[in-house]
Amino acid sequence: MRRELNLAGALSCAGLLGYAWYAQAVLHLDPCPLCIFQRIGVAAAGVLFLLVTLQHPRRLGARLYGVLIVATLLATIGVAARHLWVQAQPPGTVPTCGAGLSYLLQVFPLTDVIRKVLTGSGECARVTWRFLGLTMPAWVLIAAAALLVLALCANFSADRRRA
Repeated sequence: MRRELNLAGALSCAGLLGYAWYAQAVLHLDPCPLCIFQRIGVAAAGVLFLLVTLQHPRRLGARLYGVLIVATLLATIGVAARHLWVQAQPPGTVPTCGAGLSYLLQVFPLTDVIRKVLTGSGECARVTWRFLGLTMPAWVLIAAAALLVLALCANFSADRRRA
């Protein structure tokens, strides 16, 4: 059961990233820096879900993977929550758009880039997409929370078939 649940997590992450690509390439919704960080978190969780599926470790290994997946998803939830907070600010209170992420990565150390991106900017505050009244970061937060529950169920519950 552990393997199937982790595979479901990996496929879910692939689906989320697939829709992110579709939104960017087909719907022409360019991702802001906070969106990119959320994608990185989902991709990292997907890779970890896939690794635990392929390696099918015993109890301790599954729990170690579970800790890594949970930490990754908590970071993703944190970025999505920050993004929602930035979007909820009144117009004019969010800093204006600055340099692009690729430029920031070339010029500044990674820690400075992360700090700057997490403060949000005008492009992160702009809402260009909604589904059922929720913005993209709200859906990422919901999906990451669901994946977190899946990771806990898959990697921290007793696997009775292997016992």
